[in-house]
Amino acid sequence: MKLSARNQLPGTVKSVKLGAVMAEVVVKLDGGEELTSAITVNSVQNLGIQEGSRVYVVVKATEVMLGVD
Repeated sequence: MKLSARNQLPGTVKSVKLGAVMAEVVVKLDGGEELTSAITVNSVQNLGIQEGSRVYVVVKATEVMLGVD
C-alpha cells in the first residue's frame, strides 16, 4: 500500500464498537498510545477489521489545531 499521506502509524485494533451506520475503532499504536477512528460499518466489514487486526492509522489533515488553558 502506497499513500501520499506522511502520517502512517502502525498499530493493533484494541476494540470495535459497531453502531447502526458508524463504527468506533480503537487502535493501540506500536508506540503505546491509543487513537480512535470513526468509520462506517461497511468499511469495517469490507476491510475485515476486528479486534487484534494489524492496521495503519493514516492522518491526512489540512489543519492541526492546538489549545491551551
